[in-house]
Amino acid sequence: MKTPAARRIGPGRARRGVLPLTAVLTAASLVSCTAGEVSPPQPSAAATTPAAEASTFTFGTAADPRTLDPALANDTESYRVSQQIMEGLVGVDPLTSEPTPLLAEAWEEQDDGRTYEFTLRDDVVFHDGLPFDAQAVCANFDRWYQLPAAARAGASRLPFENVFKAFSDRPEATLYEGCTATAEHTVDLHLRKRITGLIPALAAPAFAISSPAALRSGAADELSETRDGMAISRYGLAPVGTGPFSLVSWTPGAVDLAAFPRYWGERGEIQKVAFTTIPNPDSRARALTSGRIDGYDFVSVDSAVDLARNGLQFLQRDPYSVLYLGMNQAFPGVDDPLFRQAVAHAIDKDALIDGRFLNGTKPARQFVPEKLGVSNDTVADYGYDLDLAKELLEESGYDGRELPFYYPRNVSRAYLPSPEKAYAELSRQLTEAGFNIKPVPVEWSDGYVAAVQKPGDRAFHLLGWSGSYEDPDNFVGALFGSRNDEFGYDDPQLFSKINRARGLPNGEDRTTAYASISSQIAGRIPAVPLAFPISALAMSARVTSYPVSPVMREVFNRIDLADAEPLPDPSD
Repeated sequence: MKTPAARRIGPGRARRGVLPLTAVLTAASLVSCTAGEVSPPQPSAAATTPAAEASTFTFGTAADPRTLDPALANDTESYRVSQQIMEGLVGVDPLTSEPTPLLAEAWEEQDDGRTYEFTLRDDVVFHDGLPFDAQAVCANFDRWYQLPAAARAGASRLPFENVFKAFSDRPEATLYEGCTATAEHTVDLHLRKRITGLIPALAAPAFAISSPAALRSGAADELSETRDGMAISRYGLAPVGTGPFSLVSWTPGAVDLAAFPRYWGERGEIQKVAFTTIPNPDSRARALTSGRIDGYDFVSVDSAVDLARNGLQFLQRDPYSVLYLGMNQAFPGVDDPLFRQAVAHAIDKDALIDGRFLNGTKPARQFVPEKLGVSNDTVADYGYDLDLAKELLEESGYDGRELPFYYPRNVSRAYLPSPEKAYAELSRQLTEAGFNIKPVPVEWSDGYVAAVQKPGDRAFHLLGWSGSYEDPDNFVGALFGSRNDEFGYDDPQLFSKINRARGLPNGEDRTTAYASISSQIAGRIPAVPLAFPISALAMSARVTSYPVSPVMREVFNRIDLADAEPLPDPSD
């Protein structure tokens, strides 16, 4: 089926997505917090761009990006920046989150889902001035497929592997067959088997198209540089795409972008974007209240009422992430199902959520969000039962040894706005049930994700998953589709079921298959799903429209500012 060409949305589009925080507080009954006026923050060297500049949008981020090469990223802050600079073949509808044309004007499924023909736009150039064409698209797909193991070492769960199952060093497992440029602006993508969620998956920021010349000159697959202790390529420091903004500079604590004058699409009103890193959510709130920034993400419960008191604005996303308690079955005793059942019954999810997450956050019984329509009727419900947890723990033979519990510090995520507070409550609950918890706090910026996704002396850890496209495989496939060191979990039967389900056509059979997968995961308990959190942004009064998205596909040329004018069209 061929999709229609993209519709061009001009400056007269409806202004939506921003509500006064006071109205949202009334409607959603957010938990109150300590009253008090917000004091102005101390000047920070990271914030060098004044938020009041008419065509500049300054955004407070919770962490520095790990890399600006989206193919090697797996974190929100890297994607938040890279999706301003780079675009993929497929976009996301801001209202429905359905796939829409972007660099590809249309696509057609052929050969029973084993080939996709993409018709590309013919009016696009990269930021280095080189044309975007079919050869560039295939160069990117082939680069992702052929990523050397050394380039992948710094990250886990790279999206190419999640979607296509393997890289070129495992040819027997991959679903990627090849890419052919059949004409200057026509591409055929070949698969070994159907991937039902392929088109939604290609809208994820990881599948953005880079300039092949910049990939070569930046030695994109050689991690020869370091940034905050993380290995990164020269290209990862200076990416080149086709997006509405190009990179000006990336220094510790700050990323600056400028509008690309030859952008093919709607240029919008923003001439400059300034990202400034403010890890603490209360500090981000103070920076917004004082006018140092125009907006920030991951509003905490503690900040919400003060933001309302100061007349600021609030944007709420539909829940599309899951928070979980991970368990490492390679740690002695954790491999016992009775031990894991004891953990599940020891957790009072309602008590965990109360006062620590925005109202509307729901306890989770499975890892697939409600939005995807996968029933949880057959999923085991490990309700809070302290007495049963103690009985199961005793039956498991647990000997009282210390259980290292890793949790992140100084970060906010869509699934975890205040990690220290969530850890404290979980630790209290588990200790009450008889578990001997040893806290292991790790700074997020010191490689927390890598620390909990590799072998180590770890019993528990706190983490989550934010969906980047609408398909249940984006959750269960990414988390449990193959053996990984995060959970020390190996279940070939489950892996086979996930591989089969991902190729089923959309419909009842596929939905039923994912319901069965969710039920099996619940029965084996490799991790305990805790909550589907509500995440929210806060904006200053000068922001009259912001492209809020459940999958965080929020590109800033679609922001409207009260005091800015549309940028000139270079064709005029």
